[in-house]
Amino acid sequence: MSSIQQPLISHLIELRNGLLKAVASVFIIFLCLVYFANDLYIYVSLPLKEQLPAGTTMIATGVTSSFFAPFKLTMMLSFFIAIPFVLHQIWSFIAPALYKHEKRFVLPMLFSSTVLFYAGIAFAYFAVFPVIFGFFTSVAPEGVTIATDIESYLDFVLKLFFAFGFAFEIPIAIILLCWAGITTPDNLRQKRPYVVVGAFVIGMLLTPPDIISQSMLAIPMLILYEVGILVASINHKPEKD
Repeated sequence: MSSIQQPLISHLIELRNGLLKAVASVFIIFLCLVYFANDLYIYVSLPLKEQLPAGTTMIATGVTSSFFAPFKLTMMLSFFIAIPFVLHQIWSFIAPALYKHEKRFVLPMLFSSTVLFYAGIAFAYFAVFPVIFGFFTSVAPEGVTIATDIESYLDFVLKLFFAFGFAFEIPIAIILLCWAGITTPDNLRQKRPYVVVGAFVIGMLLTPPDIISQSMLAIPMLILYEVGILVASINHKPEKD
């Protein structure tokens, strides 16, 4: 075996071990949570249930929905909880290839990205869901009984969890782009008009077709865009002529 192949194989083995540890962490958390799967679903469904008219409930239209919906939620929640450990495995793999000053930069970024992802999910659950579910239940035509299927509801909230979680990563993306020299804070400031339009287009694509939920995604994205520019400006060193 050549001297070039040996480091490559060792890196692949290290990557495999990191991936196995990440998957194992998700599985272990899942085993700890699966007993409470129904309770977890009840908690996640509270923003809708609190807005339903008196005497109405959620329903399960599929034969297996009552089992698979809480099961799927628990799997996704296990992944969300395991994100810090998953990122730690990624960090452990790439850290040896980084310079000392890069290591000081990357570790806070990994921590910040985790916190921001969780913040996006929390914002969706506590701020967005009560508003949009209150709006949807209030505009139902007279004589229409609202009875949401539990699987449809879960797919809906997971989509919004991911949308808001990744949207809150905007400052990290901006800082990385500036750090890599792909763009500068001044260039990003000049693109504000396009970013405003883009934020509302993304809000339209990722949220229900109402202006309330679209705005509740677009406005935080614009605020986080400005936060990212501000932080990037502090760390950005202007190029010398």
